[in-house]
Amino acid sequence: MAETTNAHIDDPSPGSLITRDGQIQWARLLMGPGTPYPVDRAGITGWDDLPGIDTGDVPRPDQHGSWPGSRWAQPRLIDATVWLLPESAEEARATTGHFRAATGLDGGERWLAVRLHGETLAVRARVSRRVVPQDRTYVLHGAARTSLQWTSTDPRRFGTDEQSARTGLPASEPGLAWPDEGLGWPLDWGAAGATGALTAVNSGDTAAHPLIEFRGPAKRPSLIRLSDGKRLQYDITLAADDVLTVDTLTGTVVLNATASRLYTATAASAPEQLFLLEPGTTSLAFRSEDIAPDPAALATVRWRHSHW
Repeated sequence: MAETTNAHIDDPSPGSLITRDGQIQWARLLMGPGTPYPVDRAGITGWDDLPGIDTGDVPRPDQHGSWPGSRWAQPRLIDATVWLLPESAEEARATTGHFRAATGLDGGERWLAVRLHGETLAVRARVSRRVVPQDRTYVLHGAARTSLQWTSTDPRRFGTDEQSARTGLPASEPGLAWPDEGLGWPLDWGAAGATGALTAVNSGDTAAHPLIEFRGPAKRPSLIRLSDGKRLQYDITLAADDVLTVDTLTGTVVLNATASRLYTATAASAPEQLFLLEPGTTSLAFRSEDIAPDPAALATVRWRHSHW
């Protein structure tokens, strides 16, 4: 999965501040060991749990049970109990102010990352609840046992490093060069050809939605999933400086980051949101309808390892 279009201006890469197990990073707020915001012994809930499930099961009219239908995960709810522990009463205002500013309701989804047992995973989420008790300890020392809740509309958890693979259009090998003076050793077989194929590896346990970029020059660019022949294909001619971006999560097709070109999808093209990278290795092929493919044309696929 690539960066979403509603990224917040203060949203660094996921987990970029985390240095040890047990830490939680929400945008630029780092919580857990070694910070003024240690995690309570109650810890974090909803992180390794399966989210709720909506099913399309239909009751059988003439026997027990139901006909099995599709299953879709609901948004993930993540709860954490975090302490506000300023080093001194003089720092209470700054510690609390930073916490309040980072956990407000403004802006879109941001990265929430958690490291456990050496593994850092992240979700796109928004703060949906914040509880800060104003008891005697808070008034005198600025210390409080707070509760936070995030709602992640996409319940999948992602690897912190974005993966990418790139290929040009297929090109045949020029073959053995035969000069006028005859052949000499070593033989010049010319430049190597290109297959127009690339491999995407999703090391997670659920399917990932890739972000795909077609760069021109290319006529009717397409990307084919070789395992089943499913393809994305667009009836458009890309100039040398054009970039057609296909976001399979949102189902958008945008030319040069400004103009929608979703209507250019051909009859052979699959719905964008169904073009997934399943766990494991996916082989893809970049194709066009150019008589002489231009070596400058490129297809780039970006994704993140996806986990439940």
